[in-house]
Amino acid sequence: MSPDTPAALWRSAAAQDPSRPFTTAYDAGTGGRVELSYATFDNWVAKTSGLITDGLGAVPGERIALALPVHWQSLVWLLACWSTGTVPVPAAGPGEVPEADFAVVDGARVEAALDGPAREVVAASLHPLGAPLADCPPAALDYSDEVRAYPDAFGPRGAAGPGDPALELDGVRSGADLVAAAQEAAKRWMLTSDDRVAIITSAQDPLGALGGDLSALLAPLSCAVPLVLSPSIDSANLQSRLGMERATAIIGAPPGTPAKTGDFRVLS
Repeated sequence: MSPDTPAALWRSAAAQDPSRPFTTAYDAGTGGRVELSYATFDNWVAKTSGLITDGLGAVPGERIALALPVHWQSLVWLLACWSTGTVPVPAAGPGEVPEADFAVVDGARVEAALDGPAREVVAASLHPLGAPLADCPPAALDYSDEVRAYPDAFGPRGAAGPGDPALELDGVRSGADLVAAAQEAAKRWMLTSDDRVAIITSAQDPLGALGGDLSALLAPLSCAVPLVLSPSIDSANLQSRLGMERATAIIGAPPGTPAKTGDFRVLS
């Protein structure tokens, strides 16, 4: 049966080869590199799903603000929301904290989130290796500290159905809408399982940089295509980095970049 929700897309892709790399991420501040296999990433998704349901007490249909930049941890939160039937509400801008039942924020937005309506605030350090926040206020939960207590496996309790809300960003979209948009983008971009897609971002790009339907994430996921997350750096070093990572396509290239740049297709 073809996957019809983002959570089903993830389960299908992760089951194909759990040991294969899913996300390779470069840290903008340190230049450090971390690589997470499908299996390791799935452990993070499972633990975060446990935190959502058992730690926060969130139930399907409740909204979780994701005031985070594009980062491997923000992708974990998206997939955990979809696995639990909660609705991710990504921030549209770098300083924004959307109003929602719960809020997951980076260090710069903790105080703003604590002043908002969220019942619980989770602070994510965005450390490349998942270290805790250096100075987490007592009123907030430190994601890295909290998440480790939850199991590495999670049954999809209350995962959203195809027609249920699955994203609130430039309107509300169902899981079926997101999957259809992902499959259309994958076809337009001619993605295959042999591809490796690099997503180029600035340090402050919100999750909305992945597209209003998150197609930059979900189109590769629909084909089990590994991702490389890289901050934007000078062209020569970026070409070298992506060559080393065996990337075949780029999302988020600077405006005016030719549709074929060196060995990489530019997807738009």
